[in-house]
Amino acid sequence: MTEKTTQVDGRPQSAIWTVWEEAARDALVQEMKQRKIGYKELSRRLDAMGIFESPDRLNRKVNRKRFSAAFMLACFQAMGTAALPICTN
Repeated sequence: MTEKTTQVDGRPQSAIWTVWEEAARDALVQEMKQRKIGYKELSRRLDAMGIFESPDRLNRKVNRKRFSAAFMLACFQAMGTAALPICTN
């Protein structure tokens, strides 16, 4: 079975999703760096919201670049982010 390619540039869809997954990870990590929040602190803040993820599990999830929009939104909320960064390139 062959993977579908895009009409725009001929890349497979998996390659396009990879770009978006990297952008999501980069946005999350950038926000953590900007706010000086590590995985341990993010874990503590998520715990306060009723979301229980160990610092190690957070690290693996973020670095795998495969997480849900709900997870990303919860992390931004836990960090006190007022506006979500949107990649426009």
